[in-house]
Amino acid sequence: MTINEQALWLHGEGFDMLGIVSLPPASTPAQRTGVVIVVGGAQYRAGSHRQFVKLARFLAEGGFPVLRFDLPGMGDSPGELPSFEDTAPHIATAIDGFQRQHPGVERVVLWGLCDGASASLLYVDATHDPRIAGLALLNPWVRSEVSLARARVKHYYWQRLREPEFWRKLLRGGIRLESLRSWACAFHEARSKGSEGLAFPSRMAQGWQLLDAPILLLLSQRDLTAQEFDDCLKTDSAWISVASSKKPTRIDITGADHTCSHPGAHQTLLDCCLKWLRKTHQEGDRQSPS
Repeated sequence: MTINEQALWLHGEGFDMLGIVSLPPASTPAQRTGVVIVVGGAQYRAGSHRQFVKLARFLAEGGFPVLRFDLPGMGDSPGELPSFEDTAPHIATAIDGFQRQHPGVERVVLWGLCDGASASLLYVDATHDPRIAGLALLNPWVRSEVSLARARVKHYYWQRLREPEFWRKLLRGGIRLESLRSWACAFHEARSKGSEGLAFPSRMAQGWQLLDAPILLLLSQRDLTAQEFDDCLKTDSAWISVASSKKPTRIDITGADHTCSHPGAHQTLLDCCLKWLRKTHQEGDRQSPS
């Protein structure tokens, strides 16, 4: 099957962004639900190991139109890169331009990795946009000094303490003083009850709570960011409440790193996303009146 790709300029208030739309083959029934990939971090629309290109084309082949775009200051978009906490106007502009060029797209699923996932939840909290039909979130970013320290202690330091080789090395004097100091600092930070840096994760939780639509949560097994978010779901009172009342479709990707760079992990990611989209949106599209 052959998909069609088109470039378009997305014009916002004081900024312009370049986008690429991947459209399903002409023989595929048009879907009313499209996907907007919210790029996070210092990346442009292709993504690490071209993951967003592959994702967009895979979902388009599966019947869903997809937009990926460069935020200002990245890729081919001029301007200064905004913080992920301040991208609501850019996401809104992307959706507007997507629907303007393809009016058959009545609603959208936001797909984001890392702080792109965080930006998607923050967008819902900031705008209550009724066009959002769902969120697909890969390894959402909730990092603070405390959350990072807790994740390191839980997922690295405690594991090392259970290894006999660590104690043999320690008794032989094979561990530097600086390393022991860093361990002590991590344990101290992990015990801290400070709330610095938790403002945006709290707004993410509010966005999760506000959204009356399906959520797909994808967590990589070998990723500290994913482990921090999982810990947040279990220990932060705001997240415990929303995760228990609005359970997502959760998939833990075995052996995957942060960007699912291994071909097997990446294919699992693609398959899970398309399967979820078809289950939660394609069936509804078929049932919707023409």
